[in-house]
Amino acid sequence: MEITEIIQYGIISEKSVSLQSLQPQQGAHRDRIIPRYTFRVHPEATKPQIKLAVEAMFPVKVVEVRTMRMPGKAKTIRTRKGQFSKEARPWKKAIVTLAEGQSIAELHP
Repeated sequence: MEITEIIQYGIISEKSVSLQSLQPQQGAHRDRIIPRYTFRVHPEATKPQIKLAVEAMFPVKVVEVRTMRMPGKAKTIRTRKGQFSKEARPWKKAIVTLAEGQSIAELHP
């Protein structure tokens, strides 16, 4: 799989932007800002592949990768001919934690 197939695009939502400057409330790292970025990735991509793809696309050091599978949501379409149900495809999301002091300028709003 190529790098462009592994990482499809970066997600910029209110929650993902708040993760970019998250500061832990407790623990040893509560004085540091831990940058985290969210990407939509290929459903078959593994954590090491995602890490290598992010480090190859952007000049950053990846510390941790967390992945989750997002279910497809059922959509209802109403037309003149009747009502149809459509199931969206499930997809995979990756939250990538970078080393302290690094950022990806392309994903800042």
